[in-house]
Amino acid sequence: MTVMESTSAGTDTLAASASKAHPRPDGQDRYTISEVVAHSGLTAHTLRWYERIGLMPHVDRSNTGQRRFSNRDLDWLSFVGKLRLTGMPVAHMVRYAELLREGDHTFAERQELLEATRRDVKTRIAELQGTLAVLDYKIDFYGGARAASEGV
Repeated sequence: MTVMESTSAGTDTLAASASKAHPRPDGQDRYTISEVVAHSGLTAHTLRWYERIGLMPHVDRSNTGQRRFSNRDLDWLSFVGKLRLTGMPVAHMVRYAELLREGDHTFAERQELLEATRRDVKTRIAELQGTLAVLDYKIDFYGGARAASEGV
């Protein structure tokens, strides 16, 4: 995945783990909503909703009014998917998108939103590691108990 953020100096590309390559090269990247559905796993309803609430930046339209998504849009949707996995509330994602559109002077606020989300994720990871330890203990206990009851 590549996350693109616009700055006054141009476009910064922040490299992250690439889960899916773009189906088409830049310049030939005009995807219909059904192609984006197939690529992203999101529903058309979700894509329209993202656009309606301001989470999806302006999507180009064909001369007949059909949405035409770009590789940049696919990157943004991939980033939003990562934010969803963190448990970030949709309202915070929308706020992040608004700040991004407002420009460079919002860097500090965007950074704070991401740092707060990172803290939440780290807390959840620690909780899950504790839960995993309990599960491992119980699995080992039952494995040992079963072996003893079977006379192994």
